Amino acid sequence: MKIWLVDAFTEKAFQGNPAGVCLVDHFPEVKLMQTIAAEMNWSQTTFITQQSDSHFHIRWFSPRDEAPLCGHATLGAAHILWQEKQTQSHILTFDSLGGVLKAEKKQDGWIYLDFPVRPIAPCVLPDTLQQALQGVTVQSVYKDDIVYVVVLREAADVIDLKPNLSLIEQIDCRAVTVTALGESPYDFVSRYFAPRVGIPEDPVCGSTHCRLAPFWSKILEKNDFLAYQASPRGGVLRLRLMDDRVSIGGQAVTVSEGHLRI
Repeated sequence: MKIWLVDAFTEKAFQGNPAGVCLVDHFPEVKLMQTIAAEMNWSQTTFITQQSDSHFHIRWFSPRDEAPLCGHATLGAAHILWQEKQTQSHILTFDSLGGVLKAEKKQDGWIYLDFPVRPIAPCVLPDTLQQALQGVTVQSVYKDDIVYVVVLREAADVIDLKPNLSLIEQIDCRAVTVTALGESPYDFVSRYFAPRVGIPEDPVCGSTHCRLAPFWSKILEKNDFLAYQASPRGGVLRLRLMDDRVSIGGQAVTVSEGHLRI
């Protein structure tokens, strides 16, 4: 089985978010896919089967479970499909647990994903999460069925945050996103922590911007954003809110390729 390592949401190797990409004739057993993802130990390893020239089925695995939606690994998968000339189309369709997704390659090399909006609603800040944030000032808290979104006072609070990951792992949710207004040229910044599924900090999470784009659209009264994920590796995303969909733009670079001897 051939595997590529792609850094997504960056134009430079060793930045952005690394994803494993496997092109397969048919999906291996779930246990094997999960074992491979745990062995690779990247935030996501994705498996893709091809249905037609432009139609694919995609699945994503963290080191501990199958993910319901993943932006950076979809970006990485599209990048590899075009790099390896697996398709002649500049628009790809993916069937997934997160619904039907699309990827489009523009002339400038940027790839744009068409993902569903993920609405979030105000909620109470859990005591454990408050402790995990180590005393940082929280302005507001939101949640959907799997992710908490915590709004902090300013970008520096997001960048400097050193959360207690062992406490975050105890919270009944898949992940915690922290966000704040950005500083020029960025509209907002964020970070994403998911130790419960084997991802202490996700360097650049595309899917969490399905929550952040509609949230910041209401605050900033605009639909187009340049966002920065302020992890140590860092990553840049171009976003556009389109009714119940979010366009997530990013770049990608192949770091390595090899074979799994299984």
